[in-house]
Amino acid sequence: MATDFAGVGRLLANPARATVIDALLEGRALPAGQLATLAGVTAPTISEHLSALVSGGLVTVTAAGRHRYYQLAGPDIAEALEALGRICPAAPARSLRQSSAAASLRVARLCYDHLAGVVGVAVLDAMVDRSWLISRGDLARGQDLEVTGIGAGELRAIGVDVGACRRARRVFARTCLDWTQRRMHLAGAVGAGLATALLDRKWVRRAGSGRGLTVTEAGRQALHASLGIDLSELCATGSVPAPPG
Repeated sequence: MATDFAGVGRLLANPARATVIDALLEGRALPAGQLATLAGVTAPTISEHLSALVSGGLVTVTAAGRHRYYQLAGPDIAEALEALGRICPAAPARSLRQSSAAASLRVARLCYDHLAGVVGVAVLDAMVDRSWLISRGDLARGQDLEVTGIGAGELRAIGVDVGACRRARRVFARTCLDWTQRRMHLAGAVGAGLATALLDRKWVRRAGSGRGLTVTEAGRQALHASLGIDLSELCATGSVPAPPG
């Protein structure tokens, strides 16, 4: 059966709808009014765009009293959009602020509800290198992962409930292609649990209202102590070198 790529392409082709999708990639549900402001359109116009995205299956809507909140239809949608970013040209930066924001997203951001960017890739590499996670094939290809006994203990120590991750109604642990690094970061329930733990411990914090993240000094020290990650050089270069071999 043929796949209707054109249908999804039409949904993403409109700049306002693309802005909405990008905003919802931070994983939170947002009201129509905030999305209208971000997209630079009127309330009636954003209503039409959101209706199209909901009908197309990319976005869901939840009513809360008189308000309606919109979010991506699920982690699979977010991971597909993140991977699509690999073949999309970068949006031109028209100001120093936009250029700084783009650089920040390359270093650390949320991909729906899990850690991405330089930091996300480095964390996955370190976890695999230390046998917290194991894969059954080439890590450069998308695949499911398993948490080892060692990994379960280490993750628990930093606030990730591995048992709860196993009970979640989603993929347990999976690689997700990072569009800025062309490498894999950690997704699935474990990836979401890790991102939540880092935010709760204030090892990372949200950089403004978008999906960008800033690694705090406490986070830099903790990531170095627990995973041997030295973010100074990685953040300076904006990329993570591929492992040897």
